[in-house]
Amino acid sequence: MKFTLKFMLPVVCLLIVGCSSSDDDEVIPPKEEDPIANEITYTKDIKPIITSNCVGCHGNPPQNGAPFSLTTFDNVNSRANGIFNRTNNGTMPPSGKLPQATIDLISDWIDGGKKE
Repeated sequence: MKFTLKFMLPVVCLLIVGCSSSDDDEVIPPKEEDPIANEITYTKDIKPIITSNCVGCHGNPPQNGAPFSLTTFDNVNSRANGIFNRTNNGTMPPSGKLPQATIDLISDWIDGGKKE
């Protein structure tokens, strides 16, 4: 028993010391976020919203009494404030109010300069 204790105690101490030491060279710095990748753009973020919620009526040509098309960036860009107002107050789409996160994304896109 004493032999085992005398043998195991140094081994355990070496394991603890060996595992607890740190090497700063192995630390990987956190990745910095790419501001361009997080930028809200029409093509990446807004077009899928418009396509799935608006183009059914605001297609080319418009249907179901829709007065204009929203199939291109220029169409959406020129009517962005109206789109935001109508989605924010729940008037559009007729199927029901969009989730607040989607409305916020449209607002952020407008505030960010409506990048294509």
